[in-house]
Amino acid sequence: METSLPPSEQTSGTSPAADPPRPGIAPVLAMFIAPWALAVSNGAYAWATRAGGGDSTGAEALALAEAHPGLIRLSTVAALLGCLLMVPAVVGARRLLVGRGRKLGSVGALLMGAGYICYFGIAFAGNVTLAMVEHPGNAADYAAVIDGSQSDPSTLWVFLLFVLGNLVGTLLLGVAFLRGRVVPVWAGAAVIAWPVLHVAGLVVGSEWFEVAGACLEGVGLAVAGTRVLAARR
Repeated sequence: METSLPPSEQTSGTSPAADPPRPGIAPVLAMFIAPWALAVSNGAYAWATRAGGGDSTGAEALALAEAHPGLIRLSTVAALLGCLLMVPAVVGARRLLVGRGRKLGSVGALLMGAGYICYFGIAFAGNVTLAMVEHPGNAADYAAVIDGSQSDPSTLWVFLLFVLGNLVGTLLLGVAFLRGRVVPVWAGAAVIAWPVLHVAGLVVGSEWFEVAGACLEGVGLAVAGTRVLAARR
């Protein structure tokens, strides 16, 4: 007795192609949260330094932490959270780029992810500075330890990779958004505003430029996140 399969069940030994996996929700949520956590970090630091001060040297970092321990702790914790979430955030942003700008976006996302991993280690040092302030000792020795840890050749690459990922990586991702036309032009420009305003803040000497840049980046990545969410449907 002959049997035959319906045309829909006749195969050549290969299984039907599965639908491509939809982007996960975790990277999308990270795109909404990560830049705003960093904006909180920059805002707390800006408020702590509103009357002067900074952390360019160990002595300055100790003085600032002693004067504003609550703000420095908030800045540190928010930065750590932002760094952790920025890694899945750039994964989500990368998934949005499927045409033009894909390669550029991949490089930018890779640099950003590596840069913010490095920044996690840099930001964590804020807890050490706070501990030094809470356990008074020889201030000159404490300052020398902080300066030595930041200038040691074995850790210098961490700072360099952070700068590369934070500035160049974000710039490349924003340009990839514009090339791929996956977000409105103003949203791509908002992402690019972060490295531009960050450099401007360093030149002018005002942390508020960084706060504005982080907020704009938050808006740009939020728009990108909504596009990724739309792709899930």
